[in-house]
Amino acid sequence: MAEYEQIRSDLLASYGESAARYRDQLTKAPWKITERAEFLRRLQREECRTLLEVGAGTGQDSLYFAAAGIDVTATDLSPEMVARCQAKGLKARVMDYTDPGFAAGSFDAVHAMNCLLHVPNAELPAVLAKLRDLLRPGGLFFMGVYGGTGDEGVLADDSYVPPRFFSWRTDEQIQAFARESFEIVDFHVVQHGPLQDRFQSLTLRRPRTGS
Repeated sequence: MAEYEQIRSDLLASYGESAARYRDQLTKAPWKITERAEFLRRLQREECRTLLEVGAGTGQDSLYFAAAGIDVTATDLSPEMVARCQAKGLKARVMDYTDPGFAAGSFDAVHAMNCLLHVPNAELPAVLAKLRDLLRPGGLFFMGVYGGTGDEGVLADDSYVPPRFFSWRTDEQIQAFARESFEIVDFHVVQHGPLQDRFQSLTLRRPRTGS
């Protein structure tokens, strides 16, 4: 946990600094738009009405889901990011994975795009269990992360200051972690460059019975 506390502190600093620089201007890659649209279609098919976004950044995805009529709560570790979400009219609050602060079963769905790759493997099972508990039984969870060879650590040549921690999990690793708390509805990989551009897309479901 001490390691994660340092990672958390560094993430707060790096993402807080970046919020003021350029994150609102980032153009979303076509494959990311496709992934997001497919999750929305699944939400609509299953009549999901409430969604928690984890690691919302400046709120691009939260706005997209809200525009489709979903009641969205945007959350981020960074107060600067949350302020930018709120400035867009989103319902938003600061949230740490380890202490979400919502009642169990509060949401029909959770969306987490490229944020859980900052959680060390040692902490990931507990984080996923907490996010599972925020879902109603049968609720959906989209988790998208960049995969790799199983290495984890601080990215030496990161453009963010301080440099961020990443866990580049193999396909087998990420699915094994997911199965500890969820049923896997869909797993596929979007390969669009080198190994660390290997995007792992997981649509998961909180079991309707049991945990």
